[in-house]
Amino acid sequence: MLDVYKIRKDFPMLNGKTMQGKPLIYLDSGATALKPQKVIDAVCEYLSSYSGNCHRGDYDLSYEVDVAFEGARKKIAEFIHADNHNEIVFTSGASESLNLVAFGYVYPRIKKDEEILVTVAEHASNLLPWFEIEKATGAKVKYIELNEDGKITLENVKKAMTPMTRIISIAQITNVLGFEAPIKEITALAHANGIKVVVDGAQSVPHMPVDVMDLDVDFLAFSGHKMCGPTGIGVLYGKYDLLQETNPIRFGGGSNARFNSCGVVSLKNAPAKFEAGTPNIEGAIGLGAAVDYLSAIGMQNIHHYELELRHYAIEKLSQLDNLEIYNKEGAGPIAFNIKGVFSQDGASLLNSKGIAVRSGQHCAKILDEYLKVSQTLRVSLYFYNTKEEIDQLVEACKKGDDFLDAFFR
Repeated sequence: MLDVYKIRKDFPMLNGKTMQGKPLIYLDSGATALKPQKVIDAVCEYLSSYSGNCHRGDYDLSYEVDVAFEGARKKIAEFIHADNHNEIVFTSGASESLNLVAFGYVYPRIKKDEEILVTVAEHASNLLPWFEIEKATGAKVKYIELNEDGKITLENVKKAMTPMTRIISIAQITNVLGFEAPIKEITALAHANGIKVVVDGAQSVPHMPVDVMDLDVDFLAFSGHKMCGPTGIGVLYGKYDLLQETNPIRFGGGSNARFNSCGVVSLKNAPAKFEAGTPNIEGAIGLGAAVDYLSAIGMQNIHHYELELRHYAIEKLSQLDNLEIYNKEGAGPIAFNIKGVFSQDGASLLNSKGIAVRSGQHCAKILDEYLKVSQTLRVSLYFYNTKEEIDQLVEACKKGDDFLDAFFR
């Protein structure tokens, strides 16, 4: 059983005040998660106690850094059930990870008129690289139709597939509608037809157990900062043989075994060939600490608690007749609007109450073609949120049409 009140003591930001002097009600973990003290301590310890470079020195300090840095890689591999730690590539985040797949693996292989399947619900990081591939190669980006609830279904994936389909790239949980895709079934279908599957796990890996071997995904991208780790660090998981076939998109020290003045370069094996230059060492160590922290709580416990909390939030918010909720079902964020109120004005009202939510298009800028609304408020919950915080959100939303008065009270 998850003791949320005990957990909240681990997060310094939940024990402080907002700029308005109010307790912080943080409901924007889909953008970035708060950091527990253990992660902060791990980063500070590296910076203050053993802040050397990794893979660069033949002395004790450098060895200590190597152990911590590679130890983080092993923790992450175990966390997502990768076959081995060499399938874990450190990147700057899910965006770089998806770009690495697009330009390092797909670009050299895809041909004119071959197809990449996505959905309109994807984050920009899982659309813009494919648009660039389309322009550069003549391949075609096509869309898997969402059902009337906004979900991706296996049946619609089948309808979208053709003999020209080569890549399916979708989010396991979308960052606005919050629906979970049937990844295991999609992967089985895709592989039976010679199609590779790329998964954006930015909104799933922090919130639920993810087993890449069970799902049989070819590539999985996620970010550290959305799972209580530091910013600027992320992961690309890839099946090892596919990583070996993938070209780096950055070159420099640490990625090569040797080179000469004639330009003959021998690259190292994965993952080293993708990690040119000095890596984000403190980020990787901090992410390793975040994985330890989440694992100690238990990802299944986190998932069950968040589902319970989301159900409670939907139940309470649905009682208000001044709200339009766009995704009452699902496992991820809640997208809604206060009727007659521009989303950013709604967010400003909530901010005046110490409540932090996201407003706008949430980097899913073609989703409005499905929702028929250009912007929404987004509540994204995490395991440190409480029902009492939901109650305060509901109370603030009750007076949503008085947002202009919020600043004069």
